[in-house]
Amino acid sequence: MRQSKNILICLLIFLFVGFNTVKSWAQSSKATIEFFVAPDGNDLNAGTKEEPLATLTGARDAVRAYKRENELSSSIVVVIRGGKYEMTEPLVLLPADGGTSQYPIIYKAEEGSTPVFSGGKKIMGFTVNNNGVWEVRVPECKYYNWRFDQLYVNGKRAVLARTPNKGFLKIGNVKQNIWDRGTGRVAEKAEQVLSFDKENFLPLQDIRDEEIENVRFRAYHKWDFTLRFMDRIDRDSARIYTSGHGMKPWNPLFKGGRIVFENYAAALDEAGEWYLNEKGTLHYMPLPGETPENTEIVAPALENIISVVGDAKNNNLVENIRFEGLAFSHCHYRMPRTGSEPNQAAALINAAVMLEGARNITFTNCEISQTGQHALWFGKGCSDSEVEHCYLNDLGGGGVYLGYFAPQEGEEHTENIRLHNNIIQTGGQEFPSAVGVWIGHSSDNEVSRNDIGNFYYSGVSVGWIWGYAGSKAKRNQITHNNIHHIGWALLSDMAAVYTLGKSEGTVISNNIVHHVHAYSYGGWGLYTDEGSSDIIMENNLVYSTKTGGFHQHYGENNIIRNNIFAFAKLYQLQCTRVEKHRSFNFENNIVVFDEGVVLKGAWENIDIQMDNNLYWNTAGDRYFFNGKSFAEWQKTGHDANSIIADPHFKDAANYNFNLRNKRNVKRIGFKPFDYGSAGVYGDAAWLAKAKLPVSIIHAFDKEVEQNMTTK
Repeated sequence: MRQSKNILICLLIFLFVGFNTVKSWAQSSKATIEFFVAPDGNDLNAGTKEEPLATLTGARDAVRAYKRENELSSSIVVVIRGGKYEMTEPLVLLPADGGTSQYPIIYKAEEGSTPVFSGGKKIMGFTVNNNGVWEVRVPECKYYNWRFDQLYVNGKRAVLARTPNKGFLKIGNVKQNIWDRGTGRVAEKAEQVLSFDKENFLPLQDIRDEEIENVRFRAYHKWDFTLRFMDRIDRDSARIYTSGHGMKPWNPLFKGGRIVFENYAAALDEAGEWYLNEKGTLHYMPLPGETPENTEIVAPALENIISVVGDAKNNNLVENIRFEGLAFSHCHYRMPRTGSEPNQAAALINAAVMLEGARNITFTNCEISQTGQHALWFGKGCSDSEVEHCYLNDLGGGGVYLGYFAPQEGEEHTENIRLHNNIIQTGGQEFPSAVGVWIGHSSDNEVSRNDIGNFYYSGVSVGWIWGYAGSKAKRNQITHNNIHHIGWALLSDMAAVYTLGKSEGTVISNNIVHHVHAYSYGGWGLYTDEGSSDIIMENNLVYSTKTGGFHQHYGENNIIRNNIFAFAKLYQLQCTRVEKHRSFNFENNIVVFDEGVVLKGAWENIDIQMDNNLYWNTAGDRYFFNGKSFAEWQKTGHDANSIIADPHFKDAANYNFNLRNKRNVKRIGFKPFDYGSAGVYGDAAWLAKAKLPVSIIHAFDKEVEQNMTTK
């Protein structure tokens, strides 16, 4: 009996100790520490579910305070309830605000909700004048010189009053007076005098003297875009004067160039336009059905939404932070008085979300929209980060920018950023030279399964060296993206995928590229520009371009293989500069067309390997290889084993490039690829969001048609 009793006591002790051990383990391995944020919260609260905080900055401070008092032994999650949040300051994250790889800091939406953070200010109190124009005096503008350059009405970007409302005025002549030559190719300081004929100057006669300093112009020249304020106007001689840097000798403003003037009272003459005068009165001409009572008008105020600021040079990084399910909008870009000088890819403006010296930062299921600048920029010293399943749209600039303008060494080099399954659409609304994805001096990045569309310049730009000098843009993977509706006949010398400089290990593959149209020259699908070298372009489907599915300006040892190039309007393929090395290999490709010529450029003289390709004219038997017949072209030593034959696509006219049979494509060694796997994936709602509205597609087609009939 005693023995049984002792056994029972031991068993009870064992169970008690075991239970408490499990309980202790469970407590010590608790998944997260949580803070809560709500629209009706208060930053003086403790941040509990019952007493939530009010702002992201308040949540950051709560995380800081917790970390000061506690060792980080679990993840910290900031749970943000659905609703609208009006930000009064950017969220600034420093190295002290990061987590660890095991225990990250997470800012996430409460399940089933969508928090929306606005960097703008609602404008209310409009009255309607006798002309039907809404007016309101904005005190901050009158007394504190607050100016804003964008405005959003019922969730849509409004049009700053402009002349003309559609199309452009034409510059009559350009004269430059250099004030400070400086040491570079571009003068440090200069004045440009733009003159106009009577017809084109007439709309400018109504500019009042007191508003001249706020009037600005938007000029479009080749791949560049100049945005400047006017200094003065001479009505007698039909001239306007502006000053800033000197014009680029290789791409200046020129006679006959297109220009638009904006931001003056007389230009407010079409529904949907707005104008903020020098006295701080905002004017808006409403669209049909809009009333002051049913309309929300937001002026962007913050010039940055999130700043992640680390110091990579001294290995003091911001690390291990996640953003999940959050939406950010209304970030302001205020044009400086010096204007915005022309810069390729709009690379000199900032982003709504800026990161430097950051590692392991992720954005998942987030949205950035209605910005005056780029959406997101991983600048110097960023690495091992990701943007996935995010919706970047209605952007003043571009989508995601990676790296820096100049090569950075060591920890300040940006690398290993993954952009995956994102929708990046409708950019360049303020700066049309912006691009969907820009990779400067940055390496080992992956841009995959994204939908990139509705931009005025290029879809993806890789590299930032013009020529053969050293470049840090290596081993970048641009794969399985859908890149479309690029150009809009606005700028020139652009492409869906554009490359620069030595890019060893870079692969551009399995993308669908379509509907690319430039204003004049350019408008290519794939474009290896100055010095592009050691790039592989394979298994891409490229169709409906203006001047070719592929063009190489100059470069070395590029491989263009196993692609489908279809239905370019003027030329199917182009090359330009002859150099004393192998420029590229062009093999196992299918080229299908119904208008234009096959080849245009320096094809007879350039050092290339070109063979085992298939060419097919669906509209007849006319084939012009740089002015030669196919037989004459073959006598130059190229395309000896290439063929003219039907590739047997199922319905090429309607862009179905699946094969009915493989008989002819096998003859050139073409390997079929699944182009249907390009673009975003996910649920029906996500796929539907990636489809451009029919109205935009029709508008693009109309611009293309007009451009082709007038140029």
